[in-house]
Amino acid sequence: MTSDHVDVLIVGAGLSGIGAACHLRRRHPGKSYAVVEARDAIGGTWDLFRYPGVRSDSDMFTLGYSFAPWTAPKSLADGATIRDYLRRTADEYDVTRHIRLRHRVQRAEWDSRLARWTVHVQRADSADTVVLTCSFLYACTGYYRYDAGHTPHFTGQEQFTGRIVHPQHWPADLDLTGRRVVVIGSGATAVTLVPALARQAARVTMLQRSPAYLLTLSSRDRLADALRRLLPARLAHRSVRWKNVLLATATYQLSRRAPRLVRGLLRRDAARRLPAGYDVDRHFTPRYDPWDQRLCVVPDGDLFAVLSDGRAEVVTDTVDTFTAGGIRLASGRELPADVVVTATGLDLLALGGITLRVDGVDVELPECVAYRGMMLSGVPNFAMTIGYTNASWTLKADLVAGYVCRLLRHLDRTGTRIVTPVAPPPGPRPPLIGLTSGYVRRGVGRLPRMGTRGPWRVHQNYLRDLLSLRYGRLPDADLRFDRAGSARRSPVDA
Repeated sequence: MTSDHVDVLIVGAGLSGIGAACHLRRRHPGKSYAVVEARDAIGGTWDLFRYPGVRSDSDMFTLGYSFAPWTAPKSLADGATIRDYLRRTADEYDVTRHIRLRHRVQRAEWDSRLARWTVHVQRADSADTVVLTCSFLYACTGYYRYDAGHTPHFTGQEQFTGRIVHPQHWPADLDLTGRRVVVIGSGATAVTLVPALARQAARVTMLQRSPAYLLTLSSRDRLADALRRLLPARLAHRSVRWKNVLLATATYQLSRRAPRLVRGLLRRDAARRLPAGYDVDRHFTPRYDPWDQRLCVVPDGDLFAVLSDGRAEVVTDTVDTFTAGGIRLASGRELPADVVVTATGLDLLALGGITLRVDGVDVELPECVAYRGMMLSGVPNFAMTIGYTNASWTLKADLVAGYVCRLLRHLDRTGTRIVTPVAPPPGPRPPLIGLTSGYVRRGVGRLPRMGTRGPWRVHQNYLRDLLSLRYGRLPDADLRFDRAGSARRSPVDA
């Protein structure tokens, strides 16, 4: 058993964790920190997912960091290019040497008398338990399970003689040349997979229970191409980033305020890209309004292209049973398949499965209220990153990292050592994530809740959060600053 202490311990070396470390490095160069990562490589989602065609669903000028210009040609980038960007950024800001791989955090215990977290870490490459201590604990773990995706059990799947694959763990040896593939799902992963698989498989079918909204975008940003020729890299990056922020915000607001208009625009675009007579209403017109669930981006219309030339098809139906040679549908039709890809979603997991205790009392996450969507009521010196669901994840991650740096500066300036969000008065506690997607409905009850006013309400609005997190008053009435030496009340009562 070994022990170590740092000012800030960051959990997770993905997009959020690397960004958090870079912000800390830039704004508090004197603070000691470490980044612990359960896997054997940095990159998070972009190292885990290796399925064909894996790419960003947000433009890289906003999914990339505000301080690290995106210079690759494509705005909607492939996974390998994003991994390279993350590694280069970590190297440039001297973060890489502070990352400890194969370190999985199991639990963390706060002691108010010492103003310190004790963090218990299991090393994957040995039987050792590492005990770290820190003054501030910063969870950049995402919100889904990395070890397994959501895979429902289908009737008869045991008799299927082909191969069943989940995109979250794509086999490196899977050769689809000349094979018949059925992709079950209609979300972003399925929409990405189908065009990529159609390049090698004999036939690809996207089997969906219900459609999703599809938004066609160019994989390259022509304005960015022009500005890069005229302006320094950082200024070009900043200009395109703001253009994309404003465009995404306007699209979302229009979708919520005039859903029939946006529904009609998306339907007409799909109809224009598909052969005459295609049943757009059945296959591309969801029952819900735009942005009740995330819109799926189709770069350069690639999905519509493979549907139009016959290399792929969309079937809207439900699975009755697997058979030896494929899938029989509720309608009676049978889809022959050599490989079935279950693009059926994620399983939510709060804080990467870390359990928290505050002064000997277990923290029940569903009973906590999220302060500004990034701290927990009654939990001292703790922050977490949960990005936007209606825009780029990193837009929120950057703001959270900046706010954590502001908190640390305030603690140093005032001579206090502890900051704790004080729970709002009793009242409605809506879910922290408001989407109706299946993966959200299945797991949102495991996450903290939000309030209905002020800093306790999550607005999913970058412009509003920018004013609040970067320029808002600190401290405020919902934060308590203390010196060390006395035990807290329980997180539920705080």
